[in-house]
Amino acid sequence: MSPKTPCLFCAIGAGEVPAVMVTRDEDTAAFLDHRPLFKGHVLVVPRRHVATLPDLPPGEVGTFFTAVQRMARAVEVGLGADGTFVAMNNKVSQSVPHLHVHVIPRHKKDGLRGFFWPRARYADQAEELDFARRIREALPAP
Repeated sequence: MSPKTPCLFCAIGAGEVPAVMVTRDEDTAAFLDHRPLFKGHVLVVPRRHVATLPDLPPGEVGTFFTAVQRMARAVEVGLGADGTFVAMNNKVSQSVPHLHVHVIPRHKKDGLRGFFWPRARYADQAEELDFARRIREALPAP
């Protein structure tokens, strides 16, 4: 966390804490999960602090989920994935108390079963940056 911004995801969204950023605009930020389920696992967050989905003002739901939708397309196209798994926790299992949606690339027979998810690691920062670049380049226009 940043001394300026006590919430980790707010600090990442503000550029105060480093993360491998995929995209950032006025309303949302999207960055690679540092402990990905599969490589290319992206977290999409509102830039403004919102703890859970019920806390997101109704007028911001469309903007936020449009960003999630764009990211799902970009992950699939940019990484050549067969599809995506899009998920969100509210309070229970929410490791950072800031609304975030997981957009995870999926491939047929990738071994994901139920809710016991192994975590992957990037070989190095160059590989991590390459995944972020590939997703970013596949983002559809807003």
